[in-house]
Amino acid sequence: GMTGELTLRGLVLPVGGIKNKVLAARRAGLTRVLLPEKNRKDLEEIPETVRQGVEFHFAERVDQAIQLALTPEPPAPRKPSG
Repeated sequence: GMTGELTLRGLVLPVGGIKNKVLAARRAGLTRVLLPEKNRKDLEEIPETVRQGVEFHFAERVDQAIQLALTPEPPAPRKPSG
């Protein structure tokens, strides 16, 4: 999941409603969330139980956001058969 606002110069600006957006991402089963760097402090408002199981990434510039958004998630570990 990803949220933020972009400027014409490629900066990622903070947005409101981070708590509700993270809750919605959890309900949707997302495990990676990309947020503006300036919203990092907003994670303090979200209970640890909600943050567990979610990998948070932060970006200041659009090039960082694109790289993070397009990096594939590593495959889940396989359980040994037998």
